[in-house]
Amino acid sequence: MADRTASITRRTNETQIALTLNLDGSGTAEIDTGVGFFDHMLHHVAVHGLFDLTVQASGDLHIDAHHTIEDVAICLGRALDQALGDRQGIVRMGAAYVPMDEALARVVVDLSGRPYAVITADFDTPAIGQMPTSLVAHALESIAFHARMNLHAEVFYGRDDHHKAEALFKALGRALAAAVALDPRRGGVPSTKGTLTE
Repeated sequence: MADRTASITRRTNETQIALTLNLDGSGTAEIDTGVGFFDHMLHHVAVHGLFDLTVQASGDLHIDAHHTIEDVAICLGRALDQALGDRQGIVRMGAAYVPMDEALARVVVDLSGRPYAVITADFDTPAIGQMPTSLVAHALESIAFHARMNLHAEVFYGRDDHHKAEALFKALGRALAAAVALDPRRGGVPSTKGTLTE
């Protein structure tokens, strides 16, 4: 089996990020973005996706959390794309429903090589910890675009914004775990056009 790992660095005037990803890990995560709630959400992606993920990020948090969250999401998407390589032998599509107490979310992904995102999630508060709730959808969109995947995410209901966001990110991890899994019966890419990279 090919080594399905990636290391991404991103340095701008706004952020400095180093991220590593192993798709065939055990759910080990070491994450420090400076935004505690976002760290918590990425930890769920790793644990429920069985990915090994390290993130070390510093950004202009004295302004707000936007640049840091956006750029880490970009790096995670790029790492997914890089670790998948030519996407030979993968299941390709995955879906997960996750309840978190009173909240229920669903995430469906297709590692099609075509980026698209549809996010339906309403939040009642402006922020969860240091993370603006407006950035939940933006982070998911950024991951999807840079991973070149189709992502549909929805929160069906819930009262607590923490629970709604947590259900989404847990579902993302589980949907990705299903989609990146290798199908031993498949010799090539799961596409009638013969490629998932163009």
